[in-house]
Formats: sequence, C-alpha cells, structure tokens
Amino acid sequence: MSFLLAQIELRDRTGGTDSCVLENGFCPTWIRENLSEYVEPTQRHLELVVSSVALGFAIAFLLALLAHRRRFLVGPITGATGVLYTIPSLALFALLLPITGFGFLPALLALSGYNLLVIFRNVMAGLDNVPAEAKDAALGMGLTENQVLRRVELPLAIPEIVAGLRIATTTTVGLAALAFIAGAGGLGGQILTDPNFKSNIVVAGGLCVVMAILLDLLLVVAERVASPWKRATA
Repeated sequence: MSFLLAQIELRDRTGGTDSCVLENGFCPTWIRENLSEYVEPTQRHLELVVSSVALGFAIAFLLALLAHRRRFLVGPITGATGVLYTIPSLALFALLLPITGFGFLPALLALSGYNLLVIFRNVMAGLDNVPAEAKDAALGMGLTENQVLRRVELPLAIPEIVAGLRIATTTTVGLAALAFIAGAGGLGGQILTDPNFKSNIVVAGGLCVVMAILLDLLLVVAERVASPWKRATA
C-alpha cells in the first residue's frame, strides 16, 4: 500500500482530527485504540517463526547425524547450506514465488533454508566436543555406536544444539518480517504498509523484539530441563 493510501486509512481510523497521527508521530492514544489490529499478524508471525525453525532444525539435525558418521559430507553440506545463507532474502523469495506462488509456503521454505547452516554447525560442534573418555567408557560398558549416540553424545551436545536454535530463532523473528512480501502475512505487513508512521513501527517492531526475547527464554528453560546433569555440576 502506498504512503498516500496509508495516510487516508489512518485518517479514516481517527476521523481526520488526530494531529499526532496525521503528522506520523508517536501516538499513545492511537496505539491503545488500534492494538487489537496486531493480534492476528502477531499470531501469523509466530507461526512462521516456529514452523520454519522446526523444519530447519529437523533437516539440519538429520544432516548433522549423517555427517557425524560420514565425515566426508561435512564440507559439502556446510558449503551448500552456506550458499543458501548468503542469498538475500528478497532474492530467495523471488526465486521461490514462480514455483510455489504467494503465501505461507515460500516463506516457510526460505526461512527454513536460512536456519540450516547455523543449526548444522552447532549440532556438529556439540557432537564433536563430547569427551572421548565418555564415549570410550560407554563402548566399554557394551553399548553400541547408536546407543552411545542417543545416550551419551546427544545429551552432552544439548548446550551447543540449543545455542544454535537460539541464534536461528531470534534471527528468524527478524527475517519473518520480510515474509509479507511473499504474501505470508506477519508483522512485516504492519511495518511495510506505512514505514513512516512512528506509532506503527514502535508497536510492530516492539512485538518482534518481545517475541524474540520470549522465545529465547523458552529455549533457555528447555535447555535446563533437558540437561539436569549440567545444573548438578553448576
């Protein structure tokens, strides 16, 4: 929507009498009266973030497990995911739109692709940093390699894995704002509709910041729950 149309819409909302709105200022009254308009975009934004991080984690995690057993795959996988990571988001949306059309799917694929490199590297780092003594002790107790992976390596790699998830999640909250261009909705629609209106930017941008902080805290709690051994040694 053009700036002129956005201004007309704002005048309609306020009856054309609120000078703060007409001057694109920071308007607490307007924010209070229009806060409900951000509920659906916030829910859509959260859906985009959670879905893309979950899909990216599933793919990157499987690739990391494969590369952990077949080390020659580390380089090619890192290179391929690195190429995806360097593609500008707008360009990636443009490449996907002719194939997927507008909507949720191109945003999901693009945002998931950006998560692969960070999560893959962190999973690999976590597995590689498991002490050899712990693995040798587990093998000496009669555990198979798969059992060592499940019972020893993955639990000890949780801090690095969660660190990768935290980076991917907070980054995706910001990138998801551009998903509006692909027709996926989210808070980006509120921001880009009228980027000159300070109240709109403060509310939509603030909601993105709060979402990133809350999701990060949730992952921190999840890490502590999943690694009680770490709390015991703290």
